[in-house]
Amino acid sequence: MTIAITKDLLNKYDVAGPRYTSYPTAVDWTNTINQKNYFTALNNFKTKNKPLSLYLHIPFCESPCYFCACNRVIRTRKAKYGDEFITNLFKEIDLVINKIGKNKTVSLLHWGGGTPNFLEDYQIAKIHTKIAENFNLSNDAEISIEVDSRTLDNSRIGFLKQLGYNRLSMGVQDFDKQVQLAVNRVQSYEEIALLTQDFREHGIKSLNYDLIYGLPYQSIKSFKQTVKEVIKLRPDRIALYNFAYLPKHQPFQKKINPKDLPSADIRVKIFLQARDMLLDNGYDAIAMDHFALKSDEMAKSFASGSLYRNFMGYTLRYTDDFIGFGPSAIGYVGNTFVQNTKLLKNYQIKLNLNTLPVERGLVLSDDDLIRQWVINALMCQFTINKAEFKSMFNVEFNFYFAREQTHIVECQKQGLLDFNDNTMTISEIGKLFIRNICMGFDAYLQKRSPEVKFSNTI
Repeated sequence: MTIAITKDLLNKYDVAGPRYTSYPTAVDWTNTINQKNYFTALNNFKTKNKPLSLYLHIPFCESPCYFCACNRVIRTRKAKYGDEFITNLFKEIDLVINKIGKNKTVSLLHWGGGTPNFLEDYQIAKIHTKIAENFNLSNDAEISIEVDSRTLDNSRIGFLKQLGYNRLSMGVQDFDKQVQLAVNRVQSYEEIALLTQDFREHGIKSLNYDLIYGLPYQSIKSFKQTVKEVIKLRPDRIALYNFAYLPKHQPFQKKINPKDLPSADIRVKIFLQARDMLLDNGYDAIAMDHFALKSDEMAKSFASGSLYRNFMGYTLRYTDDFIGFGPSAIGYVGNTFVQNTKLLKNYQIKLNLNTLPVERGLVLSDDDLIRQWVINALMCQFTINKAEFKSMFNVEFNFYFAREQTHIVECQKQGLLDFNDNTMTISEIGKLFIRNICMGFDAYLQKRSPEVKFSNTI
């Protein structure tokens, strides 16, 4: 379905705004949350008999990708730094296990970074064994890892499969050589094609490609070729992200000349063209910026309304609680967000003192939980069922969000949503502006310091 966006609509809504991987967003958390708060949440979780999710943040990369906004450290002596990191990671795991006990069921385990396959095979196996010894990985658990194609080969894929990893995510970004050189991420179509064939031969259950639009030198024509090549390779899932250019916060992005970036109008056309091409070739549009083959679990989960979103992305294995390990890792336990210190040195210092490396977080209020539910529903299902809202929170949606009615009506006038007595549904064009719609339900929006910077929503 081709969507046309007017200049007026683009000018009105092409503003900076959160991606809403959480609500309240990470910038609204405070440094008053510490180990004591986290221990309280973990102690309360100890009595729960529910599955949880785990996230492992591996902070190392061999070389910087200039577009990347992830927390990472550039290193070359892989074994040395990997061994030092594992020593501290295990201290953190032990501190958490001492609070919640062993053998809690895990339905989702995800490795991110950085570059998880920066580690040697024996180091990956050592960490995986530590997790398996302390947690109960359920038989149907999604066990996923992000990989860099430039440090991956057939044997390593087979090794990950043997350990039980059933979903791999690979950063492709763009196949255009000029774009790749500009962002320091050079990898050929042939290399990606060969690795994709290897994934299939080893029986990897699901393969995801990350693509980015809005990178330097990208054009409508050049990205069309990239999408054509991606479609030929048929990854199960595709994440199509808008490049967040924030050079003041991401030093390596200063190597990118802003004059080389496509305009907002071109960015939207690049995205819409890619969207149409994927929809015409067997993919379903999933929530905000993801696509999945119609046969994939994610497409089925989205269709059934059971998709959920957190810091690990869109997930099919919803859990109330998740625990993060590693520098900058985020956890959410007992309605409390916690984030570890980002600096590897500080992470090591705190753990050497037998202290959890918690740096910031937030204990959610009742209002936070209500707005969190609404924003998650909008981001994941594109609809709000008002009867469901009332049954959960014992209050009428329209009454609770009386101050937000002006925003809702304005969005309706712009054709972004439709609403009646029972439901509020995002339109096809509204899906492209979903972050803007969610911003109207964000109670922290006006309180944020002007120094807080977000990427543009379009």
